[in-house]
Amino acid sequence: MGQIVTLEDLDRLVADARAARRTVALANGVFDLLHVGHVRYLEAASREADCLIVAVNDDQAVRALKGNGRPIMAQADRAELVAALRAVDYVVIFSGRTVADLLLRYKPDVHCKGTDYTVDTVPERPTVLSYGGRTAIVGDPKDHSTRDLLSRMSPH
Repeated sequence: MGQIVTLEDLDRLVADARAARRTVALANGVFDLLHVGHVRYLEAASREADCLIVAVNDDQAVRALKGNGRPIMAQADRAELVAALRAVDYVVIFSGRTVADLLLRYKPDVHCKGTDYTVDTVPERPTVLSYGGRTAIVGDPKDHSTRDLLSRMSPH
């Protein structure tokens, strides 16, 4: 089970991992209604490095990214669910539309994105390349989404 941490806690934890010569991966997302696609994405991301950090968008960023009515669950609840997954080491809540600032702060060995991207379409790829990191596309095909789940639950 992962641990929910602050950015300041993560500074120390990443430094400790580096001192122990452990590799670090960072994955990110909204994780509004946790589904099998999320689980498969994070399990695959955890195989890319020794330590997996998951950055969860804060509520304000989710509203900006996803629109009215989102998020369904508050950021603390979303972070707790993600932290409960065995593949996850640390969860941090972040603001902003991308994780570029976190990538520059922690310089993970691998930045993991889902299969709705290609390596060339990941918005943060230039940031990752700037410090010598690697971008990995992980998880199963994008056959699952919170949007689809919500549409199936609402009456037509």
